[in-house]
Amino acid sequence: MTTIFETISEPIARRATAGLVRIGHVLRSRAWKGATPEGVTPTQGHALGLLREAEGGLSLGAIAALLGVSAPTASDAMSTLASKGLVDKAPGDRPRSINLSLTPQGEALAERTGAWPDFLTDAVETLNDAEQAALLRGLVKLIRAMQVKGDIPLQKLCVTCRYFRPNVHPEPEAPHHCALVDAPFADRHLRLACGEHQQADDDSFYEQWR
Repeated sequence: MTTIFETISEPIARRATAGLVRIGHVLRSRAWKGATPEGVTPTQGHALGLLREAEGGLSLGAIAALLGVSAPTASDAMSTLASKGLVDKAPGDRPRSINLSLTPQGEALAERTGAWPDFLTDAVETLNDAEQAALLRGLVKLIRAMQVKGDIPLQKLCVTCRYFRPNVHPEPEAPHHCALVDAPFADRHLRLACGEHQQADDDSFYEQWR
């Protein structure tokens, strides 16, 4: 049924986008407030978090790609962190490449900076289980859409992994399968950054899931 609100309301996509933009503003504000006492910038704090999640460290190119910044910007950030004793530099697995990893001091700071968005986690936890699962599913689709257009760096999503097998189990509570660990799982278990992710050759798994 068409109501007056169909004609006086902005499209839902625009209203939802406005909500995401407002959350983004708050996240940036909280990041700056958290960064200043720690003596780092939000970008440097984000880099610490990426290194904390990466077993074995990351190359400078990988950090730049994950941060969505240029190589010189990433290099400046990592040099600053290294000068503060937060990051170790070591020869990489390719000629003239560098592998970056956290020092114990860097690990401690990464843990503290990781708490910056806790206020948003608290808000998400006010949703019930079904709403949280639906939100996660929607975020996966948004991230994938932006990834395809080149608006954000490549993300290690379950739905783009060669080990992902969507909707292969009849049980609705866990319809998908991870071929790496050989176990079923549900949308609520989807990861946005899996350390074991290996990019699928095409989008067939994602399309089957979507």
